[in-house]
Amino acid sequence: MGAPEPPRRSWNRTTVAVVAAAAVVVVACGVTGFLVLRDDDGGGTPDAKPTAADASSTDATDRTAAKGGSGPLVPGWNTVVNPKRGITFDAPDSWARQSTDWVSYVAEKGDPEEKPLVAMMAPAVLKEKWCTSDDDKNGTQEDTPLASVGTTGEKGAKSAAEAAEDTAKTWVYGAYTQPDRTRLTIGEPETYRTKSGIEGSLVTVTSSGTPKNGTCDSDGKAVTFAFKNAEGAYVSWTYVGAHGVPDEVPDATIREILSTVRLYEEGDGED
Repeated sequence: MGAPEPPRRSWNRTTVAVVAAAAVVVVACGVTGFLVLRDDDGGGTPDAKPTAADASSTDATDRTAAKGGSGPLVPGWNTVVNPKRGITFDAPDSWARQSTDWVSYVAEKGDPEEKPLVAMMAPAVLKEKWCTSDDDKNGTQEDTPLASVGTTGEKGAKSAAEAAEDTAKTWVYGAYTQPDRTRLTIGEPETYRTKSGIEGSLVTVTSSGTPKNGTCDSDGKAVTFAFKNAEGAYVSWTYVGAHGVPDEVPDATIREILSTVRLYEEGDGED
């Protein structure tokens, strides 16, 4: 038999898949599948391949100092680590952390190859089942999360401002407005410095007036902070979530999570 069909997980108008960079089991909408993503910068092509690895294990999501994390800067929050890109940040306990090798991405609607437009690695997700629907009437309920935060590489970026704007725009387009690019409001890049002293460029993009063709459709918002990691490569942290809804994540919360972004090196925080 051939490899199993990759699962399709809806994020409003497009497909978001939670996949592993090193071939792990994925469970989405009650369907089990296997995906490999070559990279987390949106340029890879997912392939379907079986594996025995399971990224949902406890060890895979343990970001404590004993597992190579640096521990949270905010008491009661959890540490999120992307060791591949050398980034650490904290998220509230209510945000569900995925493993360090899981990737969320958006693809162009109808693309049979599911080529990622943009991706984030090791995300933390708020209200994974914020909205559930079966808009295509195929008998399968699909979950839409309220928001996610994660990090990625910015391969080919010429500046932090360019990287931040491109990534934020692509998330809002891919997850909320496609095929319409005219409903995006792009904020001016601003210089931002985290608590640990990392300085980079911050861009906020929102959409407005997006047609609500499905039960879970909404406008979207993305906040991307791009900077250089310890190796001098451009990387970014991104928040992406529903915009203009009653339980939208407040800007203050987004900024507090962002403020904890810091560089990560293996062994940091260990006794």
